[in-house]
Amino acid sequence: MTIMYEINPPRISAEQNVLDTLFERIESISSICDSIHLTDSVLGIPRISPLDIAKKIREYNQKIKLTCSLRVRDKELNTIEEIVKESIGIVDGVLILMGDKSNTNNDKTNLVSSKVVELLNDKGFNDKLELFLSIPANPNFAKIQKKIDARPKGFFTQIVNSQAMVQRITDYLKPKGFRIIPCLLLPSEKNLKSAEFLKIDWSNYKDDFSEFVNQVHSLADDVLITSPNDFKGAHETLSKLAS
Repeated sequence: MTIMYEINPPRISAEQNVLDTLFERIESISSICDSIHLTDSVLGIPRISPLDIAKKIREYNQKIKLTCSLRVRDKELNTIEEIVKESIGIVDGVLILMGDKSNTNNDKTNLVSSKVVELLNDKGFNDKLELFLSIPANPNFAKIQKKIDARPKGFFTQIVNSQAMVQRITDYLKPKGFRIIPCLLLPSEKNLKSAEFLKIDWSNYKDDFSEFVNQVHSLADDVLITSPNDFKGAHETLSKLAS
């Protein structure tokens, strides 16, 4: 079972104690999951680069699988290429995202994520690390055809809340050779605001999240667990799954 855990790097303005706590959590969670995914700036809020966090992790942990997100909305293609080149040997994969609009930067380019993956593949980057794209939890497959045509290694989904959602995606995309990484939100009181903001209904699985994780994994072979406001709950769940 490949269990991934999502880490959101702190804001650029974060003080040292916040960073210390982050790395303590990463070290703790690394022993009970197979992989860590580091996000890029969310909702346009500037955060510490996931690649910088990954470099720090590699100073004390060479074994844990690492992937990170890379926003393309506010970057030039040559900058994107440099970041991906720098990622080789540090992370195992990069999720190429359009990204939300930033409050601080105007969009610098008209690049879209599928085109970026296509261009990176043409330059051979896919031989050196895995390139991923994101898809909705309930995709219109005709509308994501450009992403399919870009030939990423696979797709991270937005947060799914039912086995049927995952079944539909895997039935369509796995036979085409794509890796599918469904994202699940840990149901807990501390994550309730996130669920409400994202309009996630977790009633299908809140009473037995571990079983839901196992069901999703049996379909996709990978699971990404996100728990933005409840690290303790995530640690307990991952410990249970690892035992």
